[in-house]
Amino acid sequence: MSERRALLILHGKQALNEAVRAAVEGKRKQGWEVAVRLTWEAGDAQRLVQEALAGGYRQIIAGGGDGTLRDIAEALAAHPHQASLVLLPLGTANDFSRAAGIPLEPAEALELLDVPARDIDLGEVGGQIFLNMATGGFGSQVTANTSEDLKKVLGGAAYLFTGLSRFSELHAAYGELQGPDFHWSGELLALGIGNGRQAGGGHVLCPQALADDGLLDISILPAPQELVGTLKNLLTDGFGLDNMFVRARLPWVEIKVAEGLSINLDGEPLEGESLRFEARPAALQVHLPEHSPLLGGVRSISRPG
Repeated sequence: MSERRALLILHGKQALNEAVRAAVEGKRKQGWEVAVRLTWEAGDAQRLVQEALAGGYRQIIAGGGDGTLRDIAEALAAHPHQASLVLLPLGTANDFSRAAGIPLEPAEALELLDVPARDIDLGEVGGQIFLNMATGGFGSQVTANTSEDLKKVLGGAAYLFTGLSRFSELHAAYGELQGPDFHWSGELLALGIGNGRQAGGGHVLCPQALADDGLLDISILPAPQELVGTLKNLLTDGFGLDNMFVRARLPWVEIKVAEGLSINLDGEPLEGESLRFEARPAALQVHLPEHSPLLGGVRSISRPG
């Protein structure tokens, strides 16, 4: 049995979160030594991960939204298999955690410390890591333009609200995707390159994605003229026109985009007209529920000690 020590890297905005405080105290009463560090500015997550590893921690808890989880996952991926990760979802969307079946209640999420870690994949583009998904088209614009104040008031519904309010701005953009035995080009409305399944506050773009299969799920929503006229229904249904998507599952894909196509990487804007996305198999060890929908059951490891 490995040492019951963990370090929680908590987004600074969550410092006064009483549910998190109670969850940490609960684990301490169960015999866990849980230390807490707060992020304040860019680069803190990476620095704190390095300090945790130097201090001998083999379990790291990432407490925050999708961006915080990505930053910590990226920092851990630079030190392969030195520590495992517990996700404590505290954001508005929590897209990866929801798809993975991770409880949103802090005390329940921290119970995953006692569940064996699993190898999962990460995505990589231009040296940047993503845990969940790269999105393109209007969905990424919605994510980038949804205000923090609106998220506080409406929660995940803020993304849909923003999408509907910006309906007049919707337009298709040209993209070309190339991968092993795969090629597609044309006008598209939405694009998902997923390690996870959903983005933008619950839009399921890659419904069959697995985080442990060594592949990225590609979902393209083309933009024929007859579909452009039904965009409002598409938004209100949460991208419900599943049979309209072109899908593939690939170890890598190269995408060339025309001006006007926004790309978003786990909530962060991504620049570039020609990008190569690759899966990094078994790049991270994460404590996920035993029957997580994102696990294909092909790998299982013990918690590192």
